[in-house]
Amino acid sequence: MSTTAPEPLPPAPAEARVPAQGGPPAPGGADAACHRLADRVAVETLLCCWTREAGPFAPTGELLRVPLPASGTALTVPVHHWSATGRHRLGAARLEGAGDAAPPLDAVTVAALLAREASAGGPEGTELVARVADSVRRTACYVRDRRERPADAGRDLFLDAEQALVLGHPLHPTPKSREGLTETEDRCYAPELRGSFPLHWLAVAPSVLAADSAWTEAGRPVSAPRLTARLAGRPTGDRPALPALPDGYALLPVHPWQLREVRRRPEAAALLDAGLLRDLGAHGEPWHPTSSVRTVHRTGAPAMLKLSLALRITNSRRENLRKELHRGVEVHRLLRAGLAARWRAAHPDFDIVRDPAWIAVDTPDGAPVPGLDAVVRHNPFRPADDVSCVAALTAPRPGRDGTLAQSRLADILTRLARRTGRPRGAVAAEWFLRYLEHLVRPVLWLDAEAGIALEAHQQNTLLLLDAEGWPAGGRYRDNQGYYFRDSRRAGLDALLPGVGAASDTFVADAVADERFAYYLAVNNVFGLVGALGHEGLADERLLLAAFRRFLAPLAAGPARGRGTLPGHLLDSPVLRCKANLLTRLHGLDELAGPVDTQSVYVTVANPLHA
Repeated sequence: MSTTAPEPLPPAPAEARVPAQGGPPAPGGADAACHRLADRVAVETLLCCWTREAGPFAPTGELLRVPLPASGTALTVPVHHWSATGRHRLGAARLEGAGDAAPPLDAVTVAALLAREASAGGPEGTELVARVADSVRRTACYVRDRRERPADAGRDLFLDAEQALVLGHPLHPTPKSREGLTETEDRCYAPELRGSFPLHWLAVAPSVLAADSAWTEAGRPVSAPRLTARLAGRPTGDRPALPALPDGYALLPVHPWQLREVRRRPEAAALLDAGLLRDLGAHGEPWHPTSSVRTVHRTGAPAMLKLSLALRITNSRRENLRKELHRGVEVHRLLRAGLAARWRAAHPDFDIVRDPAWIAVDTPDGAPVPGLDAVVRHNPFRPADDVSCVAALTAPRPGRDGTLAQSRLADILTRLARRTGRPRGAVAAEWFLRYLEHLVRPVLWLDAEAGIALEAHQQNTLLLLDAEGWPAGGRYRDNQGYYFRDSRRAGLDALLPGVGAASDTFVADAVADERFAYYLAVNNVFGLVGALGHEGLADERLLLAAFRRFLAPLAAGPARGRGTLPGHLLDSPVLRCKANLLTRLHGLDELAGPVDTQSVYVTVANPLHA
């Protein structure tokens, strides 16, 4: 078993492969190989979740034993790399005493055993098992598609990166489960299959229209209905122009799958029957799903659209809440009120991808109609901009021969090592330090200076790379993920009077501390450290030591402008960590209920304190 990467690491060829861990390859065709790869990844992910959330666990030598007292047995798992950050590389799981000749357990069996240990033998446990099976099946389909249709890289680098996360979150038990989406629909709507589709358009009567916009052009405001009318696009050869709108009606873009869903809801059906909503059909150029599935992108368009989608993806049904629509516009106005200028002066290479407008539907009585809304998100990226969410950059990719190919980050570090003649581990360490400067330091500044903590997990964090592949800047995106600290209410209200009233964004400082520590430190930075260790690209201990050195002056600096997170990360022996597996086993939806009870959190050892 290896807990660190040897130094120096020899440069590997750009096409190097990381063998998929698990049981021996089973006979069969390409479909069987794709399923085996998807299943092996899912087993490793389930066990990494369990060792983090139900631990502490530690291997004995090169073997991990996972007790299963509810089943009267245990799992035994070979350990190829044990990570201080929880991103272990594990072999095939077998029941204790079964022997190496026994076939390894598949992901569905492992999920069922772990659900039983968590006393989730009822509907939540059954649902977890079903969703694991669904996630594995879809992942195998995505792997097969990439095998048969290699990516046409270079058309739009941002879109390429958004559609590159084929295997999903390495610490989520059901990363690709999409309950309610058929295989035919998945072909159109899945980013992993590089789907695309025209949007469906509704005409909304002024009496039931809800909208807000802080979008400006040349200093002049642009309304949300004007923005959506522009985004409807010009007619094409096979798609006619939209029908003329009645006076005062506005265009609302809707995901095609969502329209079928909301038609069955009484509020929407009544509005359609009354003519207050008019179905105009599918029109315009195709849009492409991004890594979140429901946010769609069209190359060259000035905006992306974040649409409601009542599919359960990871931990939630993805329908916009009205407070989130308000939150995106509110943050844009806060930044424009002077905060952005101060932030840009300190960190010119970082910004928030703004959500400055939204459009939605109310009932005639003024109540929001769930599921019929769209966020208009600024699109700051040109096709040639090399920008990627961190999750896609660090994720291993499916190879064409039943193995895992190395991540794009591994390719970048390998090229940099060759170009500079330096050991790859040394290059990885420098790359990590630049990442901290360009991405982590600006996020800490915003919390320290303004009291705004960002939910900066790896999928919400976009990294801009220079021509050689070094970190050159960052962006944050997500109108859900802001925590305004109660202790800083007066300062934020001075910038934007009434801030937080409609968006419900203020939280107790203790809640902000817990969430900020998880999203920025555990998920983002420790996740990056774990990814580098998982692929043998760097010594995790050296990277954690570098992170400690980075945090030390921030924790000891002047009281003004000093946030609480650096000191907390350096001083606390434990941290609170979101438990994705237990959240699923408790049947929680992260978009429902109070912010402090939306997910299960557990206490884990702080690798910076070891």
